[in-house]
Amino acid sequence: MREAAERLSAAGIDNGQGDAVALMAHAFGRETPRYELMGLLRDPLPPEVAARFEAAIAARLKRQPVSQITGTRAFWKHRFEVTPDTLDPRPETETLVALALEAPFTRLLDLGTGTGAIALSLLAERPAATGVATDLSEAALAVAARNAAALGLADRVRLVRSDWFGAVEGAFDLIVSNPPYITAAEMADLAPEVRDWEPHLALTPGGDGLSAYRAIAAAAPAHMAPGGRLLVEIGHRQGAAVVDIFREAGLDAAAVHADIDGRDRVVSARRG
Repeated sequence: MREAAERLSAAGIDNGQGDAVALMAHAFGRETPRYELMGLLRDPLPPEVAARFEAAIAARLKRQPVSQITGTRAFWKHRFEVTPDTLDPRPETETLVALALEAPFTRLLDLGTGTGAIALSLLAERPAATGVATDLSEAALAVAARNAAALGLADRVRLVRSDWFGAVEGAFDLIVSNPPYITAAEMADLAPEVRDWEPHLALTPGGDGLSAYRAIAAAAPAHMAPGGRLLVEIGHRQGAAVVDIFREAGLDAAAVHADIDGRDRVVSARRG
């Protein structure tokens, strides 16, 4: 494993040792010996484990994200299936989940659900709540459906193919979204793991990166119950612009919230 970690580091991959550990655990599956993850195993790996590990390292050297190689990602309190058809749920998005849980809700809408990580994490915390989760990608909705089934939440979430509110009916007391917000100019500077492996549809709307917020703000008031809340993830330089968009749409109490690293991460608003 040490040699594999060195290969990853030599290729310019940060945390080569950590990635090698995660990929070794993946190669072993459920029966990972702790001493192997500590780099203490002296005997040759079982052939099938060695083959899986080498294939995983080869994929990582192509800059495929670890979560796509292993097929899962930890988020909030659960593990979610991840594929190249979905964004990789990130720790900073947990800021949105924590803020959403600060007030009660019974009817949830998640726009652009991807893996379903946001919606399913919220529904798992509120047993009386039900939700609708939308995405434009049928492949992403299939991943979300499997995650919902794995968490025992399939009967409490309805998955809908929709371009934002296009196929959404009814009103909700909580609407959440992690929409595409990377500007066209920023795409070239993204890490290869993101730029080359995650779906561009979920990363960028092109242009100034704000078109998704404009679409959400324009339609959200008609789908918010009185006093309902809207929370969206943002790029860390977009807070003021998204607040302005929400205020112009007639939403109240628009505010910016920072993530654990102190970067602007979420904008919230209410319907009066």
